[in-house]
Amino acid sequence: MTQRRVVITGVGVVSALGNDAPTNLAAARAGKSGARLVTKFDASKLACRIACEVDWDSAARFGREAKKLDIFCQYGITAADEAIVDSGLDMSVEDGKRCGVITGSGIGGLHGIENQYQQMLDRGPHRISPHFVPMMMINALSGQISIRHGMKAANYTTASACASSSHALGLAFRTIREGDCDVMVAGGSEATITMLAMGGFSNMKAMSTRNDDPERACRPFDKDRDGFVMGEGAGMMVLEELERAKARGARIYAEMKGFGMTADAHHITAPTPDGSGPANAMRDALRDGRCDPERINYINAHGTSTPLNDAAESRAIRTVLQEQADKLCVSSSKSMVGHVLGGSGGVELVLSALMAYEGVVHPTINYETPDPECDLDYVPNEARELQIDHLLSNSLGFGGHNVSLLLARFDA
Repeated sequence: MTQRRVVITGVGVVSALGNDAPTNLAAARAGKSGARLVTKFDASKLACRIACEVDWDSAARFGREAKKLDIFCQYGITAADEAIVDSGLDMSVEDGKRCGVITGSGIGGLHGIENQYQQMLDRGPHRISPHFVPMMMINALSGQISIRHGMKAANYTTASACASSSHALGLAFRTIREGDCDVMVAGGSEATITMLAMGGFSNMKAMSTRNDDPERACRPFDKDRDGFVMGEGAGMMVLEELERAKARGARIYAEMKGFGMTADAHHITAPTPDGSGPANAMRDALRDGRCDPERINYINAHGTSTPLNDAAESRAIRTVLQEQADKLCVSSSKSMVGHVLGGSGGVELVLSALMAYEGVVHPTINYETPDPECDLDYVPNEARELQIDHLLSNSLGFGGHNVSLLLARFDA
């Protein structure tokens, strides 16, 4: 049986760079940092006091409905709505039984959990909101999108830390390719700029402490990197079977061609030093998409700005791409949007699809001092015009989860 081809026909993003896809692409292309001192709570007692916060007004966007939706859900719904409108789909005439939703999140409704726990402590258990459970559920986002748009096919959530939304996207791709659905909304969302989450990561010494210079704190692959900067937001896209997309005259950003997923089986937080886990995921994505390594000319790296991750991922890229590693561009979206944890893969794949469509590669900002352990072309500080042939987008999560997604420029 011939495998069906899958294309991206709609995109939506919420991040510290802006609350729609065009704004995000323009800001990323310009090398703008979204990092600032934390304003969502008093972070003065934390070692890390900076983050990439989303500029957000829940009441203005959701009205009375906002009290029923955690912030991570609000971000994800907004990005999904944008992606569906951008795709040109009219869900009032689509067959909902052929349309599904898969979303990813590492943590889910953390704001709701923290807020309602405090409410219980301050005012007693009778004051816990009746909306609390459906607010904090990690699967609330996929359910809400399904209800909102009448999508009745596959509907679930993936949770694999920072690889969550890339798992969601890869599984959505396979669902269409194998004929189970024709349209999938997929991606992920996260909202963890809270005292509890930032305190935990900060005490692990995983986050940057360049509090006096937030915009320059996140510096993937730079020798002087000292940890990641927390981000928040959502990245969602509409995946669609190629022939039906062409038949309705849809704009096609890129074709999704391959999906690889592996485990390090090494350590709950540290990557394998030799990068063998992500290397295997990249190999699997290439094999799945029947793509020769020589065709890859861009990689959107996981690129967290942590000492261990960046070195291991660089080794993995060189191991898999070999001679081609010296000819391709590698950049990290996290240098600008921060680390969106379970939403990272969604935000980064949307940016990757837009870059493939526009013929540009955004930079890795704050790259100043080369690290001998990171010896690739990281597109330092300025965007570069590039006709992308094939690209890989990598996501690596605590727990040893690795995902690599293969996209190709679409030629009609």
